Amino acid sequence: MNVSLTKDLSVYQLVLGVQSPPKPLSLSPATLLSLVRAQIDLLIEQQIVATLWVKLPPEKIWQSELARYQSLVGASSLIYICQFADSEIGEAGEDKAEHSNSSPSSSNHVRVQLPANSQLRRENFLMVLSPQFCSLVLAHRPLKKRENPILGKANTKKNQPLLIITTVDGKIIQQVLDGIQQATTPESFPMLLADFICPSAPEAALMNQLLAKQLQRLDEINRQIMAERTAKLQQQNQNLHSKEELKDEYLNNVCQELRTPLTHMKTALSLLNSPNLKPPQRQRYLQMLNTQCDRQNSLITGLLDLVQLERNLEETTLESVRLSDIVPGVVSTYQPVAQEKGIMLAYTVPTELPAVRCVSGGLRQIVINLLHNSIKFTPNGGRVWVRTRVHGNYVQLEFRDTGIGIAESEIPKIFDRFYRVRVGATEDYGGAGLGLTIVQQLLLRCGGSISVKSKLYEGSSFIIQLASVGDIPKAIATEHE
Repeated sequence: MNVSLTKDLSVYQLVLGVQSPPKPLSLSPATLLSLVRAQIDLLIEQQIVATLWVKLPPEKIWQSELARYQSLVGASSLIYICQFADSEIGEAGEDKAEHSNSSPSSSNHVRVQLPANSQLRRENFLMVLSPQFCSLVLAHRPLKKRENPILGKANTKKNQPLLIITTVDGKIIQQVLDGIQQATTPESFPMLLADFICPSAPEAALMNQLLAKQLQRLDEINRQIMAERTAKLQQQNQNLHSKEELKDEYLNNVCQELRTPLTHMKTALSLLNSPNLKPPQRQRYLQMLNTQCDRQNSLITGLLDLVQLERNLEETTLESVRLSDIVPGVVSTYQPVAQEKGIMLAYTVPTELPAVRCVSGGLRQIVINLLHNSIKFTPNGGRVWVRTRVHGNYVQLEFRDTGIGIAESEIPKIFDRFYRVRVGATEDYGGAGLGLTIVQQLLLRCGGSISVKSKLYEGSSFIIQLASVGDIPKAIATEHE
């Protein structure tokens, strides 16, 4: 059976229209659910066969309460389910209206079709009608003032408090029932309810039972909230503990890295004090001092750069920059170093390439770190290339060399702080082991990525991918794809 409301209806306004209206309380949707459950608990426990008028959210957790009542009290009860025939979005951003399949289907269910623009879009209620007990649980979601009338959005149902009224006053409930009757066509309104008169007040025993059920349900909510808060605090404590462990590990690594060159310098100084030291040996120890001082300086500079980068990275702005404005200048700076090692250093960066988006000053730092590594790990007489190509909506920047390569097992570690590639048991190429860490942090900030291909003793290829800014010229796309 279906019933249609021909007039607009607001249960909330009907309740407020009585001579001494109850005061609405600003409560959470969870409290509304607990009140509904308490009503159903009482009806089930007392086996009260009642007529229910409901408009509840379509979620399963709400509809399951109606199914629970129906299964435990019996099919002799009658349930009027108020719902919208359409699925339009309400004026204040209401979610999609309830559909026929959102509530249980039964022969003792009467579907009440509501007008599309009804005020009931902002209301939910459960009204219980029986000779022994009548009650009304009502929630109204007020319309929030929008900060921007054009772009602003009202708060979502989950975050917004509801104005909730709960009453067992027969006069108030009768006025709501009369309002529903007036909003329907005479031929469609059930004759069973036309002569129904709400009792002025329920029995004291039933009220005591209802109060007990409400307290039990509220206690259930409080325990659930406390459990969620406890779990959240435990997770926060775990995160803090993990951060402290990482911090301790980081400081331990820093101390070890700074101690190593100091140990070498102290050894060299003690050997220089030997009275029988020959000039070649003295020169070797002086060179050791110079090398370890450079390494110490590199470590301190790298650490300061990394700390400064991580501290300010989220606040740095992204800028549009062209590879042709950065790569040639950096390559020319390293050209003398490459010539000294007999390394052929070349680059290919078409000026027509689209700009890319990167951290301000970050692209230059990326190119410097990767080019420096390519030259450092390439033996005399080797080759280093810097090349670019367009790949979809991205621009790729590749650093390829014929250097010592990286073992496959080491590739996942090369971006770790202080990690330095070694070839052989003792060979160490120096450096702070922070360059690739800085590169990775910069790329993460600008939405870029880096991949590595390498084979031991044959060379490495580092491929940077950055999002392009603007359209890609067709000639470049065709040439490089």
